Amino acid sequence: MNLHEYQGKAILRQFGVATPEGVVIEKAEEALAAANKVSEKTNCTVWAVKAQIHAGGRGKGGGVKIAKSLDEVQKFASDILGMNLVTPQTGSKGKKVNKVLIEQGVYYKGASEPKEFYMGVLLHRQTGKNMIMYSTEGGMSIEEVAEKTPHLIFKEEIEPSVGLLPYQTRRIAFNLKLSGKAFKGMTKFVESLYSAFQSCDASLFEINPLLKTSDDLIFAADSKVTLDDNALFRHPDYEAMRDLSEENSMEVEAREADLNYVKLDGNVGCMVNGAGLAMATMDIIKVSGGEPANFLDVGGTANAERVEKAFRIILKDPNVKAILVNIFGGIVRCDRVAQGIVDAYKNIGKIPVPIIVRLQGTNAVEAKKLIEQSGLKVESAILLREAADLVKKVLGN
Repeated sequence: MNLHEYQGKAILRQFGVATPEGVVIEKAEEALAAANKVSEKTNCTVWAVKAQIHAGGRGKGGGVKIAKSLDEVQKFASDILGMNLVTPQTGSKGKKVNKVLIEQGVYYKGASEPKEFYMGVLLHRQTGKNMIMYSTEGGMSIEEVAEKTPHLIFKEEIEPSVGLLPYQTRRIAFNLKLSGKAFKGMTKFVESLYSAFQSCDASLFEINPLLKTSDDLIFAADSKVTLDDNALFRHPDYEAMRDLSEENSMEVEAREADLNYVKLDGNVGCMVNGAGLAMATMDIIKVSGGEPANFLDVGGTANAERVEKAFRIILKDPNVKAILVNIFGGIVRCDRVAQGIVDAYKNIGKIPVPIIVRLQGTNAVEAKKLIEQSGLKVESAILLREAADLVKKVLGN
């Protein structure tokens, strides 16, 4: 589950991570009051006006503005609220901005120039350990840094049996070329950030930019937080932060139906029971010359109701040119799934794309016969190779 910047910062503050003061608004007429409230707490005379969407690159798309007067706060808030913000991470369709964060400006002048860093906490999937990834070159061009100057990206792995150790926080601050007050501030920042990551059951905490101010304070000037959906039962307060308007409508509908669905960009819809089989099915589709349009695991109780709901969700994707149903009958009998497919097909009515059904396991032969005798325009298979050949056939490859 992704969080907005202001939500991620609220969590960070709970763990002692320093963030700028800010107020979230949903109406342009609230902008001045929000800016004044921030100024009362911080005495700032410069504000950041920031679009709140679940995507990075907002600055490049015009979704982040620095206001040097209250008039500019009002203007920028009016311009950004309601805009369709297009960034490298939203695609060409962009996202509508429904909320704006009015925040304390932290790029003020002082004894030295502000400095932007990058820091992220995530799981290193090859080692199975948590990792802090950081760079001296933060800001809007961090992707270019990773591509063109990878030696400027540092990694610190955390041994799970002992956790983050003090020497590691010091090494991070040293690699960021900090000293004195900023060095101490960074070690405390890293410790608090990692504590937040672990305590929240997060899969990602990304701070970009991580800012050293001109007077050597350390701030999380931005935040990108992704929480593990499977652990949200332990965090009902975080679950309440979910913004459904920012999520794919088909994924929301699938979650409400207790289906594991992830929208992809391909042309062949998948309906499978079991995550491993779903991955193999997507591989088969690619081998056959297609591209998977989704990941959809109907689980071990693939009854008629769940199958029908899955069909309806897949068919909402206009890119789908065919549907491959791949069920292994272990706990669930294949003939029961086949009957569910037949019933769902009849309830939905005319389905405009070819359907390939591959059933293997308990009562697979009976299931194949049931589908063939139903009179429906469904291609059936038992072997994976047969299913792959049928995908190729219906796609015309």
